[in-house]
Amino acid sequence: MENDAATLHCPNESCQAANPLTHKFCQRCSTPLPKNYLWAVVDSPSVGSPGQILADRYLVLDKFVLLDTKPGLLAQTPELDNLQSLKPYLRLIPYRLHVPQVYGVLPLADASSHQEILLLEKPPLLVDDTIQQVHLCSELITAWRDATSMRQLNWLWQIAHLWQPLASEGVASSLLDSHVLRVEGSLVRLLELRFDTATPPELPQLGEFWRQLVTYAKPAVAEFVEHVSLSLIQGEIHSSEQLITVLDRGLAQLGRSQTPTIKIITKTDTGPSRQRNEDACSPPSGTLVSKPPQPTALAIVCDGIGGHEGGNVASNLAIETIQHQVQQLTKVPYDHIDPSLLLNDLENAVSIANDKISQRNDGENRQGRQRMGTTLVMALPVAHEMYITHVGDSRAYWITRHGCYQVTLDDDVASREVRLGYAIYREAVLQSAAGSLVQALGMGPSSSLHPTSGRFMLDEDAVFLLTSDGLSDFDRVEEYWETEILPILLGETNIVNVADRLVEIANTKNGHDNVTVALVHYQVQYWEPEITIKAVIPDSHSAKTVDFASKAADTTLLDSPKQNHKTQVIPEKEPVKTSSLPLQWIVPLIFVIAAGALGFFVKQLRSPSDPFVSSNPTPTQKSTIEATPAPRSLANLSRGWVIQTNNPIPLGNNQLLPRGTFLEVIEKKSNPNPASGNFSVSMRVCANKSTSTPANTNNPAVTTSVPPNSKPLPGTEKTVLVDLSQLNRFKVSVLQSDVPNPCRTVTQPPVNPPPDASPT
Repeated sequence: MENDAATLHCPNESCQAANPLTHKFCQRCSTPLPKNYLWAVVDSPSVGSPGQILADRYLVLDKFVLLDTKPGLLAQTPELDNLQSLKPYLRLIPYRLHVPQVYGVLPLADASSHQEILLLEKPPLLVDDTIQQVHLCSELITAWRDATSMRQLNWLWQIAHLWQPLASEGVASSLLDSHVLRVEGSLVRLLELRFDTATPPELPQLGEFWRQLVTYAKPAVAEFVEHVSLSLIQGEIHSSEQLITVLDRGLAQLGRSQTPTIKIITKTDTGPSRQRNEDACSPPSGTLVSKPPQPTALAIVCDGIGGHEGGNVASNLAIETIQHQVQQLTKVPYDHIDPSLLLNDLENAVSIANDKISQRNDGENRQGRQRMGTTLVMALPVAHEMYITHVGDSRAYWITRHGCYQVTLDDDVASREVRLGYAIYREAVLQSAAGSLVQALGMGPSSSLHPTSGRFMLDEDAVFLLTSDGLSDFDRVEEYWETEILPILLGETNIVNVADRLVEIANTKNGHDNVTVALVHYQVQYWEPEITIKAVIPDSHSAKTVDFASKAADTTLLDSPKQNHKTQVIPEKEPVKTSSLPLQWIVPLIFVIAAGALGFFVKQLRSPSDPFVSSNPTPTQKSTIEATPAPRSLANLSRGWVIQTNNPIPLGNNQLLPRGTFLEVIEKKSNPNPASGNFSVSMRVCANKSTSTPANTNNPAVTTSVPPNSKPLPGTEKTVLVDLSQLNRFKVSVLQSDVPNPCRTVTQPPVNPPPDASPT
């Protein structure tokens, strides 16, 4: 950098002092000085000369890397017309762990051209703060040869998870561009998005790209990577869901060469301005848990809603319920755990907790703002994975030696506006009621609740921080992670002292709320395996599996904005806006919901597989085979369609539809509550599959959350009425019309639909 006179202005509005670029805290008021590094998206050879200051605030550090010297000021936002072209960035905010988000725009010097340079936040950089030098993180292809077997497959696994959401936004080409595909430690990070051409890339092209990696793959995985690449090229692997399954199995084999040690500490405090503590945590505050020797390590943070009306009751009830549910799930040996089913069961555990709180509200006749509720975030480490589930605005952060990453997306108005493509996040958080929640536990039945779950592969030491907004408000985690949490990974302090320090920061720097933190320290011992792992390609299925582990319809629940920085949930009101494009959330954050469930504020959204189905399926170049059935989804469920259950579905009265049940749709019925946007489905049970696992199968045993003492429904000529939310929550496969199934091969007499009734 050539401009030694450049300074960094304090973001504190009452200070705004100029500081040397090397300072971490303001020399006048001690406010942390954020270093907002930006990536400029521009076609020219560079955005400016190093040391040059653009628009009186952006210091050029490298060809396309800038530093905002006035981080306390809101950057100029794109014009409305330009915002339309940025929607892929906005809609992909649930994937911001990998996909950069919009910071603002920089107008070009030539005002007559009305052009703007797009500025993206948090590019993958290696930064030397002492001399203000920055370097881009390595391209994946460059870093590949030095990575462990575990990390090599981890990178491919992340790309596989990104393929479908990026393809649905027309930017899958980003995953085939070696220049934008970077790695920051174990994370795959994109510099920017590359928009697809008229002929979008498909999985065989991904296979061709991956085949370049075979030469420098580690011996344990070289044959695996080559087999997977060829299977993609030849069409043997034809969906991202199938690809993820293959990579999951490979990582499970490598995971046996990795031994984790886990420590958890929690801390909760009433804070200086509250009369009572509505937060709750597990393990109990101040308890240090280690695995081993403990068989299970589970951390939970809840932030109660309802004040003296029972926020503390709701948060403690949620903790108690989820602890019991997860204890049952973790009795299954890891080798017998199906990741997708475990995610589903964690969400079911949250739903059970929600219903207990909601039923208590109903029993005490609590309405509107008198209803008690709670947010929730929990972390469950299992072998080489971390499972994160959350509802509300309590957050999870992932801290490594490379950075601090927020891995949950708040269920609030601001995040919703970004997911819908209406505003960039830095602008949305300044709007009225931006922090008001759109969902929380206890505000209604679980059919209207959509917990967000994700899992993360761990191949290096890490700390996961779970926190209520008593600490996370005003970006305190982003300000203090490097000085307070990073030392854990460097062996300079322990998590007990750090938990105490974080609570102190929350009380002194914020102080407006209760505060609760949980720290999960994950340490890894890894050695390269001597064996060569094999790629097992699963058989293709005619049925399309639709993942409805999605975000809520973003309706709001209680009539009060977020006041005094305390969590509130706002009313069921929504500006009338429409969207015809899918909204994304995965693994961890997925925003998929059927058109009926989106109700009155978003229209024409349709739910694809893994995790999205486009509302307008991509046509073939020439549709010459008219008999080819169109892809089906629950969004347009019709009479005569056949579905198959992938998990047991409880029906009430101690009855359930076992896994593998075939049902034929007789009639769709409107929900008695039109505002829910939901509908019920009358279906005929054609055949039940045995719920027992045959002795000669290689498939692992799985667990699902179903009511105790449930009895399988008889397998023929019964009619059931099932709510769409049941199908959403327990996952079903929608069979194509040309697929043989019991509903097609057996001649059935007419069945009268059941009377209208709310499903149990």
